[in-house]
Amino acid sequence: MTDTRGQQPSYESYSGPLPGERTSAQQPGGPYHPPQAYGAPAPGGQAGGGTLGGQTGAGAVRRPRTGARTTPRTRKARLRVAKADPWSVMKVSFLLSIALGICTVVAAAVLWMVMDAMGVFSTVGGTISEATGSNESNGFDLQSFLSLPRVLMFTSVIAVIDVVLMTALATLGAFIYNLSAGFVGGVELTLAEDE
Repeated sequence: MTDTRGQQPSYESYSGPLPGERTSAQQPGGPYHPPQAYGAPAPGGQAGGGTLGGQTGAGAVRRPRTGARTTPRTRKARLRVAKADPWSVMKVSFLLSIALGICTVVAAAVLWMVMDAMGVFSTVGGTISEATGSNESNGFDLQSFLSLPRVLMFTSVIAVIDVVLMTALATLGAFIYNLSAGFVGGVELTLAEDE
């Protein structure tokens, strides 16, 4: 069998450096420097081939851009209220309506005391009793009709009715919102991060 490849070089006669070896002629006793992708820095401080993407040579100092933003960006998120839980809506509306009922009773008591201290009931009551009275009767007594216990009892009844109605209406509103959100997708909210 004959070799048809022709004459091959002899590997025993090669005297050059092997891959990965350094010769003393290339690096005379100094530290190893890997090859640079860009040219060596020129005496002016920039790389020999110019700059690429704003990067300068190894010894140059980066300067900030003059048009850079200094104020932080406010992050925003757009969310959608897809469903309102009727049970949680009922609990929250019940507590809020109780607080509103207590405020109503306290406001009615304070208003009655202020009007009584100013003498409104006595003045208006005297005028009404003179207008409705006759020779044998004294007329309508406004001060006894609008006494503080009677006013507070009437205001408490109104507050209890208000608690029941507000809780029922808020729960019914949650059911109606869930039905309408199934058709149109619900209310969209844009939330921004506080600075």
